[in-house]
Amino acid sequence: MNKIMIKLYVPLIEEEYDIFIPINKNIKNIIYLLGKAINEISQGEYPVNYPTKLVNRDTGYVFPYNSNPKDEKILNGSNLVLL
Repeated sequence: MNKIMIKLYVPLIEEEYDIFIPINKNIKNIIYLLGKAINEISQGEYPVNYPTKLVNRDTGYVFPYNSNPKDEKILNGSNLVLL
């Protein structure tokens, strides 16, 4: 399987989503894709070019931009935050 489903909390718009992310892309690309998707879902409430980080909601760990979900052991059901 090339995608996993995560729970994503977006504090800027105070919303939470179940969303699929690719496991083979780097975190920087995933953040960009998530930003575009959240912008569309929120009907423009979330700005596409907002500077962001992807964070583990349970531990506070900030994922490095050059890593990928597989290396970071992001699994189905992981709780993440888009900051």
